[in-house]
Amino acid sequence: MTVLDIDYVRSCFPALSEPALAGQAFFENAGGSYTCRPVIDRLTRFYHQRKVQPYAPYAASHAAGAEMDEARSRLAALMGVAEDELSFGPSTSANTFVLAQAVRRWLAREGGAIVVTDQDHEANSGVWRRLGDEGIELREWRIDPATGHLDPAALAPLLEDGQVRLVCFPHCSNVVGEINPVAEICAVARAAGAFTCVDGVSYAPHGLPDMPSLGADIYLFSAYKTYGPHQGILLIRRELGELLPAQGHWFNAGTLSKRFTPAGPDHAQVAACAGLADYIDALAAHHGAGGAAPVERGRAVHRLMREHEIRLLRPLLDQLAGRNDLRLLGPSQADIRAPTVALALDRPAEPVAAALAAHGIMASGGDFYAVRPLEAMGVDPKNGVLRVSFVHYTSEAEVAQLMLALDEVL
Repeated sequence: MTVLDIDYVRSCFPALSEPALAGQAFFENAGGSYTCRPVIDRLTRFYHQRKVQPYAPYAASHAAGAEMDEARSRLAALMGVAEDELSFGPSTSANTFVLAQAVRRWLAREGGAIVVTDQDHEANSGVWRRLGDEGIELREWRIDPATGHLDPAALAPLLEDGQVRLVCFPHCSNVVGEINPVAEICAVARAAGAFTCVDGVSYAPHGLPDMPSLGADIYLFSAYKTYGPHQGILLIRRELGELLPAQGHWFNAGTLSKRFTPAGPDHAQVAACAGLADYIDALAAHHGAGGAAPVERGRAVHRLMREHEIRLLRPLLDQLAGRNDLRLLGPSQADIRAPTVALALDRPAEPVAAALAAHGIMASGGDFYAVRPLEAMGVDPKNGVLRVSFVHYTSEAEVAQLMLALDEVL
């Protein structure tokens, strides 16, 4: 079995060899990951050589536009969607807000309800809930307050009257960590005549979405949490994208990749997103999958990332299970959750995170814009949770450092 070459991976992230960060182990990846070298190189080159208005008939402009187009086409291919089904925006929160405005106009005309959950980060909850203030019916799909689990069986009763038009839910929560069965949920929604909007911000850093397998109509994630620049990436199926009212300039309404981009794109950040494709392709090639089709390369890298993360997560979860002074939010089985571990303590979490910093652990405490799921699980948002999160570039030694620090501090 091919195992992730962690030394090769870490060589691709300049921050991991920075002298200023020596001895520091980064466990706040759920808030934003380190950036891989290909993205940094492309961003530097763009600002040095191509920082002009793209698509004009001179060499620097042509190169700028071509690199922006490359980012869209290569990332779309890795995730199994058509090139124009991928849009860039300033952030996932902004992309979701724009989508909500389109859905507001659509449902004002067509009627119908929206399902939201109380497991979501506020970005994929608040914008939809505010539509209720304008008369659109909202139905809440609630988590189990003991475990944070979002039960697919509890969705069916919300859909049975055929009035729901959109089901909004996360691939995984940024505090619960459990990986929701996206393909199963999307199939249930589709059978009831509803579209799906999946917030993948907390999952995509652990493997790019395999859209043909997931079956989602909308999938959103943040490039800056997925080794890239500060951009939001929106994937929207053509059927729904052409059904929703355009939110961009009227003369761009016929171009799917521009229908939900009301402002001009950040040319350099979009171009640098091609570096994400460079990195995924380099990982695939290094591990013997370089000759596969793009979507298969994406799947192969996804598997490598997850297998590595699961191996590192198991001992941490075992350690936490042996303590009676904390509550782990979400499942204790490593293979069904992301390595985003939120701990409810008997005290405010932020000072505990500060104490961990003295042991070289970069982590944080707070509510992480997940006030609804915390309240649903009986956690006081004022105390918040201690959250430690990692990705595939995290090493065994760093997890061991974290475990020792937790023993010392807790």
